[in-house]
Amino acid sequence: MRSSDYRREFYPTPRWVRVMFNGVWVADSKNAMLLRESGRLPLYYFPKADVRTDLLTKSDHVTHSAHKGDGVFWDVAVDQRVAEHAAFTFGNAPEDGPGLSQHLALEWRQMDHWFEEDDEVFVHARDPHKRIDAMASSRHFEIKVDGVTVADTRRATLLFETGLPGRIYISKDDVQLGYLEPSDSESACPYKGVANYYSLQVNGKMHRDLVWYYNYPIAECPKITGLLCFYSEKVDIYEDGELLERPSTPFA
Repeated sequence: MRSSDYRREFYPTPRWVRVMFNGVWVADSKNAMLLRESGRLPLYYFPKADVRTDLLTKSDHVTHSAHKGDGVFWDVAVDQRVAEHAAFTFGNAPEDGPGLSQHLALEWRQMDHWFEEDDEVFVHARDPHKRIDAMASSRHFEIKVDGVTVADTRRATLLFETGLPGRIYISKDDVQLGYLEPSDSESACPYKGVANYYSLQVNGKMHRDLVWYYNYPIAECPKITGLLCFYSEKVDIYEDGELLERPSTPFA
């Protein structure tokens, strides 16, 4: 990424943020800061007073960021369990860099549970600049896999999520369920909840995890409960008879 394209914001969040590791609250703060920067997921930084620094041991791992300065790391240890290099901060930032040295961040994936207020949050911090809208639509959508129509609807729910292509959620009544095979796969989204998957068996070929659904989406997204969504990057979608261009995303 060119330096001219880089953008950054570092500001207080009004949310009460807590982090648990091995049954212990490692961070508990009503004064957390949120770092938003180009090309990276939003990340919480905590005042050092709100982190159990007695659980931290200095690591020999170091790094450097042209935008944030020199990265220093700590291991997080609770009883006999250790998360290596899981706490970190940056010092010696350039003049226009964020002042992170008095705050600590935690590696999201190495911690067990994250909470904003009393709601558990998955994958990464919720970005307050990201919006999700689910809207009923009477557009005519037909979805084909290997030339076979697997869904046809005029009553889709369209989900618009900042930074992603619009998604088409379809009632099972409008999907040829005989092509679907349950999958053990699961994923999580901080904005929608935990998703389960179906694979499709079409013309003797298995298309793995091509369809997902949320049986129990978080309270902000009830309109998509139980509806099926096909990866528009991997199937042919016709809107009112016209083939739509497949979007180019990391999911393609």
